[in-house]
Amino acid sequence: MARALVNVPKAAKQGEVVEIKAMIAHPMETGYRIGPNGSKIPRDIIRRFTCTYNGEEVFSADLFPAVSANPFIVFTLVATTSGTIDFTWTDDAGKIQTASAEITVN
Repeated sequence: MARALVNVPKAAKQGEVVEIKAMIAHPMETGYRIGPNGSKIPRDIIRRFTCTYNGEEVFSADLFPAVSANPFIVFTLVATTSGTIDFTWTDDAGKIQTASAEITVN
C-alpha cells in the first residue's frame, strides 16, 4: 500500500502514559473530485486504523473522506508490560498495511 511511520518510546516505566504516533502516506481520495477527463476520481481512503498492544486492541478509528491525505494519528496508552505494539491500516480496496514497534517496560 504505502509507507507507514510509527513513533513509540523505546522504554517506559510501568504504569507510565506514553504517546504513540502513527502516520501513513496515502492520498485519501474522497471520490468527489473530477479528473482531467471529466469523470469522478474513484474514492480511495483508509477506512480503519487499529493498534494492538501484545495482541489486545488498545485504539481503533474509522476514517472518513474528510480526513486529510497522509493521516497522522496521535494517542496515548498506559505501558503495562514489555512487548509489541502493532499498527494496521485498511483501505477501501481491502489492502492492509502493517507496522510494529517494541516497547520495554521497566
